[in-house]
Amino acid sequence: MKEFFSDIRNDKITQRSFFGSIFIIFLSVIYILFYYSNLPPFIPLYNQLPWGEQRLASTSGILIPSLLGFVIFVFNLILSSIIYKRVPLISRMLSITTLLIAILTFLFIIRTVQIVL
Repeated sequence: MKEFFSDIRNDKITQRSFFGSIFIIFLSVIYILFYYSNLPPFIPLYNQLPWGEQRLASTSGILIPSLLGFVIFVFNLILSSIIYKRVPLISRMLSITTLLIAILTFLFIIRTVQIVL
């Protein structure tokens, strides 16, 4: 398994991007757990839906963006390690995209918690 990710570890761009992504996802989970007891029973999570009860999710729904970010992280990490030998540029683009998704997820969580508190 170590050989599978060896190319990713040797490239500074992919290594730092993926490490930053997992750090930000971990930070967002810590942020959620810190404020979880203060959150109301329902929070506005689905902002693209019409106004009303359709936008609301239960308090545990605040973990959905972090979980989705982690799934994207794992998928892009595996895909990057498979593709790296053939096209290193695509692996780097996937790692940077993963970092941007993690940052935007963290900002979404912060903003959602700030709105309801």
